[in-house]
Amino acid sequence: MDPEVTDWRREFAEEARSERPDVGRLCLLLGAVADPALGQRGIDAAQIELDRLAGLLPYGLTDARSWAEAMAELLGTACGFRGGAADYQRLESSLLPEVLRRRRGLPILLSVVWIEVARRAGAPVYGVALPGHFVVGFGPREDRVLVDPFDGGRLLSGADTELLVAGATGAGLDESMLSPAAPLETVLRVLNNIRAWAAARPEQSAVALWAVDLSLLLPSHPAALRLERAELLVRRGEFVTGAAELAAYAAVLDPVDPAAAAAVRRRAFAARAMLN
Repeated sequence: MDPEVTDWRREFAEEARSERPDVGRLCLLLGAVADPALGQRGIDAAQIELDRLAGLLPYGLTDARSWAEAMAELLGTACGFRGGAADYQRLESSLLPEVLRRRRGLPILLSVVWIEVARRAGAPVYGVALPGHFVVGFGPREDRVLVDPFDGGRLLSGADTELLVAGATGAGLDESMLSPAAPLETVLRVLNNIRAWAAARPEQSAVALWAVDLSLLLPSHPAALRLERAELLVRRGEFVTGAAELAAYAAVLDPVDPAAAAAVRRRAFAARAMLN
């Protein structure tokens, strides 16, 4: 493994386990794992661009609506940050350095841009992880203003937000859905998007593998990721390592689901048999 990639993964793990994980830094480190050529210079350049954008915001903003409107004018209108259907087909849409460069991305990465720029300017900003869509909130609950960076920073009414949720789930909006998203939950959601992108493209198994590896470095993650990693290794022809990880996962399953553990062991045996 490239030592620089290993270093970025170590830094990612350290940031994820810090007292106050920084979502922007985690997304930049993720970008460095995806593209080792980015290097520290690329990470620094991305930070400088976020600082520059924050410096373009007007002074004296106080209420949530003023912040939301100023951000929409700057990032959505003047700078052209937004997304569209085609952006779901590109890995770059999930990588913060590329989103900053292209000014295109998925809802969650565009929201990270908004959060990082607004935070630098002193705005009361946070991410909101709606089902199926990620938006940005400004201000406390009683004066909250929601915006959709994917739609160029459109300010969302209560009815707009309900439609977004209904379109994704078929159910109504619950107040709990509007709670500020925790940094690590946001990063895991970014990684889930990358894993889904790679899963639809079998030739991108290397991308799927590093996305799973980074997910496993987060302090809290689905246990099933260990099974996903083992299966990826087998598909990539790493039969010995994949079989060993399948067997290890089966051992974890044994106390709670012996039948499922037995099925995983059979898959481990089949992986080893591929060596013959």
